[in-house]
Amino acid sequence: MHWSHVGLNCRDQRRTEEFYTRWFGFRRARVVPVGDRQIVFLRRGDAYLELFPAREERATPGRDDGPSVPGAVRHIAFQTESVDELLAAMGDAADVTLGPLGFDDVVPGWRTVWLRDPDGVVVEVGQGFKDDHIQEGDDLLHV
Repeated sequence: MHWSHVGLNCRDQRRTEEFYTRWFGFRRARVVPVGDRQIVFLRRGDAYLELFPAREERATPGRDDGPSVPGAVRHIAFQTESVDELLAAMGDAADVTLGPLGFDDVVPGWRTVWLRDPDGVVVEVGQGFKDDHIQEGDDLLHV
């Protein structure tokens, strides 16, 4: 079993495709016609984004680090070498919803910003996150 893709509903597939290709390094992998519409697949390495034409309007766009209601994706996330360099490169295209915030007290060097894509999906971009050293047998569900 391996990760496949995230499906995104888009008001304007071309605008959403441009956002992810320009800022996150995706490229068009395939277009699948479905009647008078199309599904656009973007790929970066083993990760795919599947762009669907939206059929309904979203009542409220994503805010902060994303919606906290059950059944909604909170956000999608990427890692970069420098959050500040990405934000500088994006300029006005960076629709920041939260941050940048530092989490040095949890993981030294961890820094994150949350952005809104053209359709309101919250996109987390972080730098410096590292896994913890989990011992075999640790209760991962214990909080």
